[in-house]
Amino acid sequence: MRIVSLLPSATEIIGDLGLIADLVGRSCECNWPPSSASAKIVSLSRVDSMQLSGAQIDTQVRTAMHNGEELYAIDEAILRQLAPDVIITQDLCRVCAVSSDNVCDVGAKVISLDPHTINEVAQSVVTLGAALGVVAKGEQVANQMLERIEMVRRAVAGRKRPRVFIAEWLDPPFASGHWIPEMVEAAGGIEVLGKPGVPSVTTSWQAVREAHPDIVVFAPCGFDEVRAAKEASALAHEFDPRWQTACVDADRFFARPAPSIADGVEQLAKIFHNITID
Repeated sequence: MRIVSLLPSATEIIGDLGLIADLVGRSCECNWPPSSASAKIVSLSRVDSMQLSGAQIDTQVRTAMHNGEELYAIDEAILRQLAPDVIITQDLCRVCAVSSDNVCDVGAKVISLDPHTINEVAQSVVTLGAALGVVAKGEQVANQMLERIEMVRRAVAGRKRPRVFIAEWLDPPFASGHWIPEMVEAAGGIEVLGKPGVPSVTTSWQAVREAHPDIVVFAPCGFDEVRAAKEASALAHEFDPRWQTACVDADRFFARPAPSIADGVEQLAKIFHNITID
């Protein structure tokens, strides 16, 4: 089977399913597992996130969406050359990847993964495993993810829960949504502004201060902990000195709906309660 993944989370899942050798094409943002780098890039972001600040990225994205412009471009010639049997994409977020209705028809089956919650992330693994002919492996990977998260939940049970704000973007700040508030709950925290199962929303640092978090976690979508720290440093004047703060690799362990969110939950438990899950 020849697979093209336009979605970083799907590429990660393909690796977990043991099918990375079947991956022939990917998006420019698919970076895990490392072996996925051998697949040809078929979609590119129109926003250069490496050269722009968080505020500049936000402005470009909002302008493009206001004008009805697409944020990703597909190289149709390369896609046709690859002759995939399956193309995997999403309809959850126009900012994150190519939407299914923008995939050109090359005779491939198009699978759209659109999880909003932790359980739906697990179900998307099962769904993809079934679609790619590895049903048992898909169920195994999904169950292992849920079991790891449940282990964290048991480990923090009965502990005092800190008030937490997860910043999915910093300039402007975004309150977390979808599965991330559930990750906070599983790790033993209380998300003060984020809402589970719905998209993240723009807020303000004033609103964050008024929510009185104990801990603020900088987890800008698409960035690792080094870039998160850089963005946070530029906004340090906005922060309450009483906050405990932490920077995380949101690109790898928080923003993408894949089994690695279990690692993210474990990291939050370490931040909130200094608990390490073996």
